[in-house]
Amino acid sequence: MSLSSARSITASVHPPRAVFTDFPLGRTAGKPNDPASQDLIVRAALDHLASAERPGEIRSLDLRWAETDDWKDAVMRPAPASVDGDPGRAEDDRRARTAEPQYQFPEDLDAVVPDCPTCFVPAAR
Repeated sequence: MSLSSARSITASVHPPRAVFTDFPLGRTAGKPNDPASQDLIVRAALDHLASAERPGEIRSLDLRWAETDDWKDAVMRPAPASVDGDPGRAEDDRRARTAEPQYQFPEDLDAVVPDCPTCFVPAAR
């Protein structure tokens, strides 16, 4: 059972079962100092564990982090950094998501075991 606040990433790794909350990363199990919402989320996850009908099923909880979704506006932006001396422009060097495996360092690719019987995605060479 996985709790997730990143639905597309969760779907791409195919956990056996997952519960998705549209909350900020790091707050998947609820708001700080709100044991009622935390309890609701954990109980929903346990219920999903018992009632899911197929492997990989992701259950989305109809919960809201805030009255509006304004909190999402800055979540996926890179940290501010100056570009050409302009502090108002931020450089974004993240790679676009693809279906092909991506590795942070060449050594990570070198460490992949070809034809691994337990690996989810075959190594890209």
